[in-house]
Amino acid sequence: MDTSELGLAELRKRLAERDDPPPSRLVRALRADPRAGAQRLAEELAERAARRGEELRRIARLWRLEKELAAEGYAFVAGCDEVGMGPLAGPVVAAAVVLPLGVRLVGLDDSKKLTAEARERLDAEIRACAAAVALAVVEPDEIDRLNIYWAGQAAIERAVAALFRPPDAVVVDGRRVRALGCHQVAVVGGDARVASIAAASIVAKVHRDGLMRALDAAHPGYGFARHMGYSTPEHFAALERLGPSPIHRRSFAPVRAVGAAD
Repeated sequence: MDTSELGLAELRKRLAERDDPPPSRLVRALRADPRAGAQRLAEELAERAARRGEELRRIARLWRLEKELAAEGYAFVAGCDEVGMGPLAGPVVAAAVVLPLGVRLVGLDDSKKLTAEARERLDAEIRACAAAVALAVVEPDEIDRLNIYWAGQAAIERAVAALFRPPDAVVVDGRRVRALGCHQVAVVGGDARVASIAAASIVAKVHRDGLMRALDAAHPGYGFARHMGYSTPEHFAALERLGPSPIHRRSFAPVRAVGAAD
């Protein structure tokens, strides 16, 4: 391949629009091109290919547990995670996601490590390829009745029960869930270590963020669309100014303290 006649600016633009790695023969041709701009582009493309390769190896490592389960005969494996355990307001949301074994989702990771834009993109990709997706929501009044630990357990139980068929096995982030009725594996830090748990964390987070944006419109002044109910200075200031809203968790100490003061 001879690149000497190529316009480098146009070539750079076209390559930037592609998600796949650049052909190795193009990198070799650019390195042979005497133009300084071609040399720079060759190095950029080589670095991009190296990053892509490392990302694909990371994604492959995320599938280790599901592949072990498949080898043991567990074909329909649901990854589960819940979000919204720490906020002072809003629901806990859990997702159960069954992915085709080994599906490649570039960027798949713990939802907390991703930007909102990356989560939205991956949520769409997960839903498009998943064999099953189910969600469950535990509202603030039930959180107050159960306590937050059991609310998280209930959310995961309900998400698993909402799948169109019972899973052969469930992989969950953190602690085991009390009663899922199937083989279960709990993985500490699973949302960054297991593909289907990472997918569940993203689906649950995107769904809960959408709920909190809607609740922001219903309960203006608290900033729910920005902090999603978490303990930020803005949220504490709004609580002091406005008092608890109907979606605040009255069993949480900061909310209880403001409510008692009122």
